[in-house]
Parts: sequence; C-alpha cells; structure tokens
Amino acid sequence: MASRDEILATAQRHLNLDPRASMAVLASAAGVGRATLHRHFASREDLLHELGTRSLDRWEASLDAADAAGASASGDPERVLACLRDLLARFLADSDDFGFALTDGYLTSADDLLARSDRLVEREVELYAAAQATGVLRDDLPARWLGHAVYGLLVAAREAVRDGDVARRDLDTLVLSTFLTGAQHR
Repeated sequence: MASRDEILATAQRHLNLDPRASMAVLASAAGVGRATLHRHFASREDLLHELGTRSLDRWEASLDAADAAGASASGDPERVLACLRDLLARFLADSDDFGFALTDGYLTSADDLLARSDRLVEREVELYAAAQATGVLRDDLPARWLGHAVYGLLVAAREAVRDGDVARRDLDTLVLSTFLTGAQHR
C-alpha cells in the first residue's frame, strides 16, 4: 500500500502533467483506490493544500539556501548577482517538482497559503531591490515587476519544456539570460 508521501509525490508528478486531473485519476496514478486516497485527503482541495504547503516550503528553502537576505544586505553587486543566479536555478528546479503550483487557482484562494506566499514575495522583492541598488538590475522598473517577470519566466519555462519547445538542460541559461539581459538584440 502506498504511503501518504508516496501518494503526494505521485499526485505532484501527475498534476505537473495534467493540472486538472481528478481524484480518481490521481488515485489510479498512485496505484491506490479512491477510498484510500480519500482516507488521506478528504477532498481535492485538501490534497492541493498539502501540495501548496510543500511548494511554499520549497520556495522558502530556496530563498534561504541562496541566502537572499544576506545578499540583499551585503551591498555587494557580485554577491547579489551570484545570489540571483543561484536563486533562479533553484526556482527552475523547484518548478520541475511544483510547476502546477505556479498556475493552480486553488493555491491563490486559500487564505493561509496566500498570506505565506505574500511574505515570501516580500523577501524576493527585497533581493530585486538590492540588485537594483547595486546596479545589477536596471532601476527604472518597480522591483515588484521584476518578481512578476521571474514568475512569468518560470511559467514559460514549464510550458516550453512540456510542449517540447526547449530542452530542460537549456532552461537555466535561457531563463537567466532572458531575465538579466532581456530579448534585446546584442
């Protein structure tokens, strides 16, 4: 019998491929009956809430591992740039696992998930503002816009790989280059 963690891992992988998958489809993918799935998660919303929490855990862990706060406070352009590179690579790896969470409507309707997401956005925006202050990123854009741009690049990266337009191995370079230098002709 599949454990709760195994069911979550399978559901997560399946939702990345088909974000609209029903509980019946997710149970089948996990190799359990619907009754077993419902013993662990009373509803699809309960399952999504747990996955949303894990997604936010990963986002927070990525900010911590890249030392976004330390880089932001350093005032050192090289450290800030290194942090941005590290963080974007981590975000791409996170989206490999939690790509569905980028666009799932439930995750923006659960008050506790939304409040936690807002706190994480603030930490991220602090890094973008520091990157602007140190000359790493252009300062004629709102720092929050830069956060939205990263989010959009992550969604685009997920879709490009899923559609077969881009190889996963190329994403780190493509996303980082697009974010740091844009699509301007060189």
